[in-house]
Amino acid sequence: MNGTTTLLNRMLMVAALACCLPAHAQDYPSKPIKFVVPSAAGSGVDFIARLVGENLRAKWGQPVVVENRPGGGLNIGAELVAQAVPDGYTLLFTPPAPLVINKSLYARLNYDPDEFVPVSLVQSTPLVLVVTPKLAAENLQQLIALVKAKPNRLNHMSGGSGSMMHLAGELFNSMAGVKIVNIAYKLVTTGLTDLISGQVDMSFFDLGTVFPHIRAGRLRVLAIGSDKRHPLLPNVPTVSEFLPGYFATTWSGIVAPAGTPPAIVNKLAAAVAEVMKLPNTVEQLSARGSTAIGSTPAEMAAFMKQERERWNNVIRESGAKPD
Repeated sequence: MNGTTTLLNRMLMVAALACCLPAHAQDYPSKPIKFVVPSAAGSGVDFIARLVGENLRAKWGQPVVVENRPGGGLNIGAELVAQAVPDGYTLLFTPPAPLVINKSLYARLNYDPDEFVPVSLVQSTPLVLVVTPKLAAENLQQLIALVKAKPNRLNHMSGGSGSMMHLAGELFNSMAGVKIVNIAYKLVTTGLTDLISGQVDMSFFDLGTVFPHIRAGRLRVLAIGSDKRHPLLPNVPTVSEFLPGYFATTWSGIVAPAGTPPAIVNKLAAAVAEVMKLPNTVEQLSARGSTAIGSTPAEMAAFMKQERERWNNVIRESGAKPD
């Protein structure tokens, strides 16, 4: 099937949906909804997708099935949803990469991230700058001074070129005027072990993953990437207190295929916002260092625009390429 035929079929499908929009939106959902998660079962975003899905099932009485489609830099799952019928029953529940990073990172994608319809920014989790306790830096100022005294000598581990961990480090390099060498790991768990043992110097990790190690003294936290201090680490400064404008968080969001009717998108977004306020949801996310959000489609679109600009600039300046 060539590109012209595919586009024509999609236009006909969208037109057909538009004809039956009022009844279709009113009855939504009348069958199971599928969340396509582009990472493996057991991942952080998979946990959150299942939590949200179960709460939506309880609200609507319709199953919400989580389908894991990992691989390809999270592009496989995104491509699947981009090609799905735009009726609100196949949705992408994803971390940032497919929506705001991969278009700049990869020379070619089989989908256009900009064509997805934003539904809701579900939650956010700050990245924290942690160092091995063996490193002679008790705070961010000491770290910057140490790096400047030893250019290209210190390193930070990441989950691969173009990962949030990597880009957060490159943004820090740029804003602090330093050069910390990136070391990419195929398995983040291996990198975490090396960080704790002192074989690597530092990293930007999501708070939920490293909080137990911080609390146990196995890692030292110097700063947090969000724009505000975090309740779990009230005495830890933000990076932006020293480098104004620095911001690095990971997050989960829901988007729909291009052409999904606005009435369905808005109904789904309102339901997600409602379940994200449930005490059970808030408590489970808070325990993982995350903040429940449940935004409107417009708020998610504005946030993604900021994220896209931020990370596109970092990718361009650092020359990051996919592994």
